[in-house]
Amino acid sequence: MKVVKPALPSPDKRWKIVDAKMRRFGYQGHALIETLHAVQQSFGYLDEEALRFVVKALHVPPSRVYGVATFYNFFTLKPQGVHTCVVCLGTACYVKGAERVLAAIERAAGIKSGETTPDNQLSLLTVRCIGACAIAPAVVYDGNVSGKQTAEQAVEKLKGYLHNAA
Repeated sequence: MKVVKPALPSPDKRWKIVDAKMRRFGYQGHALIETLHAVQQSFGYLDEEALRFVVKALHVPPSRVYGVATFYNFFTLKPQGVHTCVVCLGTACYVKGAERVLAAIERAAGIKSGETTPDNQLSLLTVRCIGACAIAPAVVYDGNVSGKQTAEQAVEKLKGYLHNAA
């Protein structure tokens, strides 16, 4: 069976990286997660155009692509800010005060979890567990894990990212 390769959505060179990943897997549906990773690494997030392209290229139902993209918290459907702050809300972190840390960050940044500040400087996310229970509550700032965070420490850490931090 001959594989029909769809046209790339645009001449943007990043699509060639995505296409190379799909070609390596023969444009098969089992390459869905790897393909979505390639799109997100290339563009920073998964927009509607990218999801539609993956549907066509891998010959999988839109519901499956969207389901995978929304199930795994690694994937995001919106552009992220220059900086990211991820608050762990796993059991150990929650018991040790993660909800207070999150509330303080939300107040200081003026956004809720899952949102990005209007100036695109900070995206605030939450996860169920990052596996750092011994240092709870844990917060990940731009990929770096910080443990035993207090609300005050978290807000202080983000001051460099925010123009309106208290």
